[in-house]
Amino acid sequence: MTQDAAPRAYAIMEDMSAAAVREPVPQRLKTMKMDRVFWSHFAPNLGPGGWVTGALLVSMGLDFKTGVAAVLIGNLIGALPVALAAAIGPSTGLTQMEASRRALGQKGLRLPAFLNWIYCVGWDAVNNLPAATALIALLLTSGVRLPFWLALGVLAGVQMLASIYGHHVVQALQKYLGAFLLFAFGLIGIVFAIRGQAPLSIHHPVSVTTFLLAVGVLVSFNLSWASYSSDYTRYLPASSNPTKVVLLALAGLLASAIPFQILGLISAGSVANASPTAVIASLQHTLGPLGTFALAAIALSSITGNSFNDNTASYSLISAGFHIPRVAAAILTATLGYGLAVAGAGRYATFYTDYLMVTMYWIAPWTGIVLADWYCTDHALRPAQKGWTRGATIFTLTSALTIGLFSTSSLYTGPIARWLDGADIGYYVGFFVAAGCYAAGMPRRTSS
Repeated sequence: MTQDAAPRAYAIMEDMSAAAVREPVPQRLKTMKMDRVFWSHFAPNLGPGGWVTGALLVSMGLDFKTGVAAVLIGNLIGALPVALAAAIGPSTGLTQMEASRRALGQKGLRLPAFLNWIYCVGWDAVNNLPAATALIALLLTSGVRLPFWLALGVLAGVQMLASIYGHHVVQALQKYLGAFLLFAFGLIGIVFAIRGQAPLSIHHPVSVTTFLLAVGVLVSFNLSWASYSSDYTRYLPASSNPTKVVLLALAGLLASAIPFQILGLISAGSVANASPTAVIASLQHTLGPLGTFALAAIALSSITGNSFNDNTASYSLISAGFHIPRVAAAILTATLGYGLAVAGAGRYATFYTDYLMVTMYWIAPWTGIVLADWYCTDHALRPAQKGWTRGATIFTLTSALTIGLFSTSSLYTGPIARWLDGADIGYYVGFFVAAGCYAAGMPRRTSS
């Protein structure tokens, strides 16, 4: 009995070795339930990030009508590639980065894997800034004053612990904590929509440039998960229906992002500016007795998002060529994310928008290549590559050129973006150019 119980007791923790990240999940461990696909793509979007994004659209110059149109278009464009990437996990049993070895090669994989690790560290900071602010405000209602660095440390510690345990604990958090957050934010949203100052009747002309920039921010909000997706579907049985995987992932992304961003639009009239502090202050004022409940939900929401980030980051750092145990990678990621959040406090809106936009310039071409490799070529003719491939060269050149020519941010604006009056289309160009160049030189699927 004791010998049989031991494996079950430790099954909650994922294998800590670097080899377990680089190799497919063994068939005997591929027992994940299909419903987890929905929750793992739904729960990480539950939090103030979507709310702030919706409010940000108004500050960018959109009215309610064009804001809703941007939300619908941007989320659909951004979510579809992520859902398509999710279908890669069951049959390969690999993390999203390791699955791209087929297209990029083992050496070519290292650059995007390292960029993804940096990206996860940044998202740690983005998610934790509003959560720590909410935790401070929550404790203050009971007369407890907590400094920002300590509130942030408490949240980062819980997230790091979940990522140390790995995939199984992270998936459980997405489902069970995600279900609670769905109820909590649904209730908060209903009350806020009724009581808030909704600018529903305000209409004014919106330029094409402004609309495209807003759509770009919204595309980025979901497309940013493309480098994570099969990390959380690889434990599904290899026989899982890929269409069902795609639809569940798509439903999870859209069902969380769209309502939150529309609520952000509705609440824009009562939010002083598109920042976590302003959103939280508005929530407390509008919700009255429910304000404390809202603060607790916001603080907890960072746990679902950042346990996700820290776990994927640990995979990515190992895929980038660092020969360290997964637990060390998780600790390093959480620690650096904590430091970046402390440093970035007070500059949330600029950090948030710049971070979303700039990171798309490598994620978009990488995603285009990975999806073209999976859906446009014959799998039997495309085993995993060991060196640097043509796909890696396409990825590197496309990323560099789109950043140099198209990017729009407070840090740098490319010449084509200036010619387009600031309209940011670089990630669309990067996605389609990289995918097209890659697919053009590869053998097509054979007909059966």
